Amino acid sequence: MPASGRGSALLIQFAREPVEGAVKTRLIGALSPRQACRLHSELVQWTCNTLLAAQLGDVELAVAGSTGHPLFAACRERGVRGLTRQRGGDLGERMYNAMLDGLTRYERVLLVGSDCPAIDSAYLQRALEALDRVPVVLGPAVDGGYVLIGGRQVDPRLFSGIPWGGDKVYARTLRRLRALGLRWAALPALADIDRPADLVHWRGPLGAGPEPAVRR
Repeated sequence: MPASGRGSALLIQFAREPVEGAVKTRLIGALSPRQACRLHSELVQWTCNTLLAAQLGDVELAVAGSTGHPLFAACRERGVRGLTRQRGGDLGERMYNAMLDGLTRYERVLLVGSDCPAIDSAYLQRALEALDRVPVVLGPAVDGGYVLIGGRQVDPRLFSGIPWGGDKVYARTLRRLRALGLRWAALPALADIDRPADLVHWRGPLGAGPEPAVRR
């Protein structure tokens, strides 16, 4: 079982199984289904490398779909500590379940998706430092969503009734935080890759992300 002493942190990466035609669907048209799937795989590996290289805590991968895909085996070989399936009927329920599980074992949990190559070690460090002051931290996306959520506590109402995928996700989450009386910190907004116009933010190619540190 992972060590979970005071100050311990868990970084959870959300990722979908790479299936052509089922991932990065809003990019299809600008990209072929095969290209969109390859981009998705590149972003998953980039994010995995970033989280491991930061050396800020244990890294786990929460997968929508089959955990048996070679992409996820490669992440385990790089140093990902755990590989689980996402649980829940929608994105909000899946995020809540993942964070709740993490907080039974760790003091602080950060959850990120796999489509924001602008996230780096400094950004993750800043998020964890914010959790020393407040119970919730958010990293907004420039398109109105968020690219990171972290917490020392979690409330299911923070994730329910939110129109996931829309441009009001972040604003409605802030309203929910106020209604719940929870203090939070906001990080600078970052661009994620959801639509054709976002492709300018991808630096590629595959493997260009930071190399994970060797664990001794």
